[in-house]
Amino acid sequence: MTEEIVKSALSKVMYPGFTKDIVTFGFVKDIAVNGKDVSFTVDITSSAPEVAAQIVDEAEKELKNVGAGKVTVNIKAPVMPRESSSRGKNIAPQVKNFLMVSSGKGGVGKSTTSVNIAIALAAQGKKVGLLDADIYGPNIPRMMGIADVKPEVTGNKVLPIKAYGIEVMSMGSLMEEGQSLIWRGAMIMKAIEQFLRDILWSELDVLVIDMPPGTGDAQLTLAQSVPVTAGLTVTTPQGVSLDDSRRSLDMFKKLNIPIAGIVENMSGFIAPDTGVEYDIFGKGTSEPMAKEFDTKVIAEIPIEPAIRAGGDDGKPITFVAPTSESAKRYMQAAESIWATIEDINASGGVDNEAVQPTTPPGTSACSTGSCS
Repeated sequence: MTEEIVKSALSKVMYPGFTKDIVTFGFVKDIAVNGKDVSFTVDITSSAPEVAAQIVDEAEKELKNVGAGKVTVNIKAPVMPRESSSRGKNIAPQVKNFLMVSSGKGGVGKSTTSVNIAIALAAQGKKVGLLDADIYGPNIPRMMGIADVKPEVTGNKVLPIKAYGIEVMSMGSLMEEGQSLIWRGAMIMKAIEQFLRDILWSELDVLVIDMPPGTGDAQLTLAQSVPVTAGLTVTTPQGVSLDDSRRSLDMFKKLNIPIAGIVENMSGFIAPDTGVEYDIFGKGTSEPMAKEFDTKVIAEIPIEPAIRAGGDDGKPITFVAPTSESAKRYMQAAESIWATIEDINASGGVDNEAVQPTTPPGTSACSTGSCS
């Protein structure tokens, strides 16, 4: 029995839900061989106990097939969120972490960021869901290549649609193409709650939630319905976008949502013929804002024609072109986000249940759209 034989045997153990093995993922560490006895660590990215159990069973089976004696598998998994009253209300308890992706204004690439971050997290071995909570402008179905797919209903629950190894749900999948929604705030709030309670999400490591632009009913409802683990702000380098992004970051603070970072989108332009990057809209302008809110810019995503084409064709760049510069930056951003989520969970999570809506002086809740 040698380390090479052990690695060869473990390369047949697929990570649950993927077609990639635990050795290729880089999860196998600290292999020790003593005669025929073998011990090693598997550093997995999922906190689901069934994932760990399947890996242990299959690893023992493959090693026994090559003549191993005693097999000791040490599973190292992320810290699960603590269950306590400090976590606040949770109407989707099967979801372990919630990532709110927000922006101060529309048109900055928030949905594109949500899609590619979700795929990057899944590529790192996590079980991921993607909720399109942008009720008025649901673009996720097109970007995920499921624009013509309708979800199935089982009992009184709706099954999320599967795409690129991710569970997806969007208002765009429930309504006719091109149909407009003319809803008051109360209806938006009800829709957000139903997306969390009535969709049959499986045991997810993280649900990435693409929020509507701005700060309003949808954001408040989400924060009061589930313990949002972290928030991500998407901006572009222009000053007018940064002004609105500050409002998004300020919203996270007021809702007691830890900030996972800032993604500066359209940060430079990569010429497809030469690969040279030009700062046509500016670059790095988000850094002062990040310091102001005690966070960091976790990715500067350039304008790359393949991102636009992938979004229109339902082929996200992080999946179809993982070696591209933009895909690499999304992957790095996802790694940073997950590290932040683990730190938050290790500290016991946050309480964003007690937050109440703020109403400008001299107005009523109804006049601000908070009732029907």
